[in-house]
Amino acid sequence: MPFLELTLPCTEALQPRYERALEDVGALAVTLVDAHADAPDEQAIFEPGVGETPLWNEMVLTALFEAGTPREARLHALAAADEGLDWSRAEFREVEDQDWERAWMDQYAPLRFGARTWIVPWNHELPEGADAPDAAVVRLDPGLAFGSGTHPTTALCLEWLDTLAAEGALHDATVLDFGCGSGILALAALRLGAARAVGVDNDPQAVTATLDNAQRNGVGERLSVYLPQDEPAATYPVVVANILASALVELRDTILARCAPGARLAMSGILAGQEDEVIAAYADALDAIEVARQDDWVRVSGRRR
Repeated sequence: MPFLELTLPCTEALQPRYERALEDVGALAVTLVDAHADAPDEQAIFEPGVGETPLWNEMVLTALFEAGTPREARLHALAAADEGLDWSRAEFREVEDQDWERAWMDQYAPLRFGARTWIVPWNHELPEGADAPDAAVVRLDPGLAFGSGTHPTTALCLEWLDTLAAEGALHDATVLDFGCGSGILALAALRLGAARAVGVDNDPQAVTATLDNAQRNGVGERLSVYLPQDEPAATYPVVVANILASALVELRDTILARCAPGARLAMSGILAGQEDEVIAAYADALDAIEVARQDDWVRVSGRRR
């Protein structure tokens, strides 16, 4: 079934009013994208906190209506719904129906990290190399997961885990994935030889996603996931925290308390230029601090004293 699509530039301040007016006149769906997504200095929005819906300062709003909706009548209805809004820059076009999630997923291909680690979408066959006996393959559905390996911070952490596995540091270890999202790092650790993994996230949907991904990858019995208030007290030989620089600094004591003496710790979600603040917060507790960078993102790692 085709649809009538309306697109309109708007600001963060006016977005709630525009969206409310569109829903009031029968919009079937409303989506938002950054108006400057291709700009080199675009505003990154990464891993928002629970209950937060951060938006760009300027965005393009898209709404879908049933096909055959009279355009002029729709604009009159929108103007009446909120007389203080400007609809003069609204544009319309007819769009064909499609499986939007599948179309988006088809953009993703299997990805390799380090020597053995592969993230392969469920809708792809195993590529050459991922079918090797020692390959560590995690299957994910990028349309349903919180993280699919495509973000540089996830890639940096996957490569770190792959290196630890080559050193034998994951063998029979229990790994903590602090801020687990989709569970991708915990799942990779298990595929790379960890005996068990524990995920912690403050979003109940992330807990559900991680448990689902663990079951679908056949490692559900070796992965436990908790909300912070339910997490049992424990220390771990390997800890990875892919959150945000500000959260890493704020949660310094919490993260270090989960690191056993000599534990390997990797932290990411750090924009280039923020690593000094993170290093300063952990310098008195870590040895052998190393910094790795991919694009505009940084990973800081070290060993617990």
